[in-house]
Amino acid sequence: MVKQLAFSAILGNEQRFNPDFYNWNRVRVRYCDGSSFTGDIEAVNPKTKLYHRGARIFVAIMEDLLAKGMKSAKNAILTGCSAGGLASMLHCDNFKSLFTTHTKVKCLSDAGFFINAKDISGAPHIERYFQDIVTTHGSWKNLPKLCTSRLKPNLCFFPQNFAGGIRTPLFIINAAYDSWQVRNTLVPVDADLHGAWRICRGDITKCSPAQLRTLQGFRSEFINAVNGLGHSTSRGYFINSCFTHCQSVFQDSWFTNNSPSLDGKTIAKAAGDWFYDTSSFQKIDCPYPCDKNCHNRI
Repeated sequence: MVKQLAFSAILGNEQRFNPDFYNWNRVRVRYCDGSSFTGDIEAVNPKTKLYHRGARIFVAIMEDLLAKGMKSAKNAILTGCSAGGLASMLHCDNFKSLFTTHTKVKCLSDAGFFINAKDISGAPHIERYFQDIVTTHGSWKNLPKLCTSRLKPNLCFFPQNFAGGIRTPLFIINAAYDSWQVRNTLVPVDADLHGAWRICRGDITKCSPAQLRTLQGFRSEFINAVNGLGHSTSRGYFINSCFTHCQSVFQDSWFTNNSPSLDGKTIAKAAGDWFYDTSSFQKIDCPYPCDKNCHNRI
């Protein structure tokens, strides 16, 4: 693990690159627990010598930040990308509860909207993956109770099954062709036995017509999952048709002259307007390859 990380994009401190949040106090929590901060196991793993206690890490960090002045904040955002984006949804309402009613609190999830889709062989690969996390980390203790009361705990890692119940305002940034999900949900290596997807799963521009039809089907599943949350005036979303994973942490996709945009708004502008209640933003891009301003990362 590298010892230093740059603060850029949504964490940047230059107004021209991060116009709405550049002068905020920013804290980056290194992600190391493997469970989106839901783990809570008493015993140390005898083989790996690891402590699977991500939920306790989250609580300890919040307590430390509150003691250092966060409790007096006028505005607060809980955000993250990938597993951190999932964590920002799982812990959103708990984060809000740390503050008084005088603080504007919202949550922003980037590339954390993992969907429960079958892989190309028809196997529930990602569902099994989350089951392994639940078993290893004891995550059932810290997943949304409204979800675990009606579904198996591993299904409560999928935002489509719990995010509709989040009471705190939430903004979702995601690519409909999320590259991590294509490689790990739709086309994991063990589902591509003959390597037919090896090139396509790494670069959407190299996919065959048949493979693109499969990807369009995955996009439809993703859009249906987002729409399945139901309508909420406090929820915003920016769903573009890029082949990428995480867009709020890279300056070129967050805010530059040629950043991805929907209805003429960059991700940064859409998120800023949503946070400050300037305007609501709920946009879903047209299917690939209609969007010509993507920054695809292969």
